[in-house]
Amino acid sequence: MSKPTLTTITAAEFNMVRKDPVDEETMIQAGRIVREIRNNGESGLRSAIARYESRNKDPILIERADLQAAYLRLSEEVQEVLARTKARIARFAKAQLDCLKPLDMAIEGGRAGHELRPVSRVGCYAPGGNYPLPSSVLMTAVTAKVAGVKSVIVATPSNDDIMLGAAWLAGADQVLWAGGAHAVAAMAYGLEVMDAVDIIVGPGNRWVTAAKALVMGRVGIDMLAGPSELVVAADDTGQPQTIAADLLGQAEHDTDAVPILVTTSQKLAQEVILACEQQLEVLPTAKIARAALKNGAVVLCSSREEMIEVVNRCAPEHLEIQCADPDLFLREVQHYGGAFVGEDSAEVFGDYGVGPNHVLPTGGTARYTGGLSVFTFVRVRTWMEMGKPAPNDTYVSDAIALANCEGLIAHSRSAQARV
Repeated sequence: MSKPTLTTITAAEFNMVRKDPVDEETMIQAGRIVREIRNNGESGLRSAIARYESRNKDPILIERADLQAAYLRLSEEVQEVLARTKARIARFAKAQLDCLKPLDMAIEGGRAGHELRPVSRVGCYAPGGNYPLPSSVLMTAVTAKVAGVKSVIVATPSNDDIMLGAAWLAGADQVLWAGGAHAVAAMAYGLEVMDAVDIIVGPGNRWVTAAKALVMGRVGIDMLAGPSELVVAADDTGQPQTIAADLLGQAEHDTDAVPILVTTSQKLAQEVILACEQQLEVLPTAKIARAALKNGAVVLCSSREEMIEVVNRCAPEHLEIQCADPDLFLREVQHYGGAFVGEDSAEVFGDYGVGPNHVLPTGGTARYTGGLSVFTFVRVRTWMEMGKPAPNDTYVSDAIALANCEGLIAHSRSAQARV
């Protein structure tokens, strides 16, 4: 066998290189695109579509009736797959939403609490340049609708019936037929024919990510997503053919994907490397997958504790645990976007809507954030209701004292006025 695509290194040699989500040149060029849409609205968007998508006279917005017509053109089998997937995504999202509760509690001088309200208008980006990705339409739009969002716009460069049909099934109000940075800018700033959204979510390429970074603040965003990542943590109980299939499933996303095996078993490491080469021989997407495997590695660890340390250093988007005691392993790991516990919990099931959302943090950002969920679309708004304070209420005197310490005399007088 020629030199294998996956290389083996030790935990000491492993260095998870953290890159900025977008390179500087892409940010500069995306900035020009965003400014064009911001300044010129629909005409700017049409110019960008003609330039980057080679379309001139197609509609920009596709309405509900046309989305439904696209759904009805799909085969009954595809309709049923989409409907079952939607139901699974919605069921999990609803269970998450039910975990949230309003708060009303007594405080000194009155009551305080919080209420939960969804944002009003959401833009969901769904990639579709190379392949239609209806799973991304469902993951984003269905979750927003379960959260109670009134108006959902799906932006995608694809007008494939399965994309439009998925948008209709998910409850999207319109589809913005555009992709890339120009689609993100259109959702952020609005058009003559479309109001701006409050938050933009969903995965995309570097142009989408750059535009999300540029409009953040004008609108909310879910995250700045980089290349997709999978870490498989396995001991000598791992199944090499299964692990190889999972690594290649991640690798075929794109040439920048990062598939990594972390193991204590040298025998398993060798078998997985061989299985990857064998499966690549018959994989239609082998060219992409082979390039992506070069971004990853097999990290050979001396102990279970070292495996956990490597996983935490990775803080991966996806973590598969194929160990003898996967539940215990999971409890000891601190950082991951989504975990898949046990050898039958394939990451691909997460991709295709069995339960939790597949829009997850990349590039180590799992150290401080989680994936897309109904929580992304729900605002926690606090309130206070106070009665007339008594002269000896300490919360009044403390507010006056703190205001004086900060030199904010009008603050102090505002508190004094209530006594």
